[in-house]
Amino acid sequence: MYAGVLLFLACPFFAAAWLPGEHKQIFARSGVDLFNRSSLHEHGLIERSLPSIGNTVKVRGVNLGSYFVVENWMASTVFSSLDCDSQSEFDCVSSLQDQAKADKDFQGHWESWLTADDFKKMASYGLNTVRIPVGYWFLESLVDSSEHFPRGGEKYLDQAVQWAKDAGLYVIIELHGAPGAQATDAFTGQLNPSPGFYDNYNYDRACKWLEWMTNKAHTHPAYINTVGMIGLVNEPVRIGDSRYPNAQAQTDSMRSQYYPRAWTTIRNKEAALSISKDGQLHIQMMDKKWNSGDPNEFLPDRTFWHAAYDDHQYVKYTDAKVSHQGYLDFSCKDDRSGNWPVIVGEWSLSVNSDVEHNSDWDPNNDANKDFYRKWFAAQIMAYEKGQAIGWCFWSWSTSGLNDPRWDYQKGIDAGIILKNIDDAYTIGACS
Repeated sequence: MYAGVLLFLACPFFAAAWLPGEHKQIFARSGVDLFNRSSLHEHGLIERSLPSIGNTVKVRGVNLGSYFVVENWMASTVFSSLDCDSQSEFDCVSSLQDQAKADKDFQGHWESWLTADDFKKMASYGLNTVRIPVGYWFLESLVDSSEHFPRGGEKYLDQAVQWAKDAGLYVIIELHGAPGAQATDAFTGQLNPSPGFYDNYNYDRACKWLEWMTNKAHTHPAYINTVGMIGLVNEPVRIGDSRYPNAQAQTDSMRSQYYPRAWTTIRNKEAALSISKDGQLHIQMMDKKWNSGDPNEFLPDRTFWHAAYDDHQYVKYTDAKVSHQGYLDFSCKDDRSGNWPVIVGEWSLSVNSDVEHNSDWDPNNDANKDFYRKWFAAQIMAYEKGQAIGWCFWSWSTSGLNDPRWDYQKGIDAGIILKNIDDAYTIGACS
């Protein structure tokens, strides 16, 4: 175990939970531990750590958006290639009216969206983590006859985790699409007119999914020592959002009923598998900044949490002054402290929708690239300080969108994302 910035041993609430490089080392197939500075130096590889944090690095990751939960806005060519004019997977499969065809078509997407080389490339860019959004329908026994989703995805999820393992990447798997839909957005896999997740029937289905995923994390060869964190639900309704007049009751229900049940489900499964406390998974919930209430309020076993928190920060939707300097100033002063430890699990370089297509904000215009590089750096520094232990950019790949502000690979190629992440601390973004 390495001494590191998280100082888990000084905090009894988190003493036996594990994060990469802190309590377990995540090794590439070559034997290189990409979370350890000494190992990196020994093999002449990119150093993924900050000067002040000893032998341990921050979480620096990327999302695999639209790999297993396709969103049309960022992957329009996927649905168009399937001949379904849809916004969500449920709608696409329903419109095809042929389950076997839908299964085959989506399997074609899963086979082509990413390859093993993508994960090697992530590591070469200094990334050490992948966050994988998954829908509940990947456990096909949970899907009701009235629900329409593609089948056969589990083996591709297993393959993706194996590729991450081979590249030495830490994996966060989160329930992105919950049973009944936790919000009225296509990221849930369906466009329900109102969120249907917040009842005992769907909590029960979600807990079965979590038990299944916990078992895989501790028994499947690709997952062991690779998957270290499970997210209970992505972006539930927010108190104060005008789309959700019942948000207070829904979030109260989620925190008082679902979170404790989910917590107990995961820990009971680990106990049944004889997993020691040192080997237990981190359980991730939305940070209190998300405004769904205090995630800890009803948790059991409050003296031994093994908890982590998910914070999403899309500056384009904030009150930041809409100018290059305004965005830099906002991110340089941004403080993501809230619950601890928190990972900024989603963020991007996208800007206010009113100006995103203006020439002054064009990411392919050489005159703007210095701004985007500095803004990338400013966000990196904000998400690696205080109670924030790192970040996962949204997203690794897009199709049809053609905007490098949402696409890590395109951002590298466009010169607006730093190929060496540590340069964020030396280019003077906040000076």
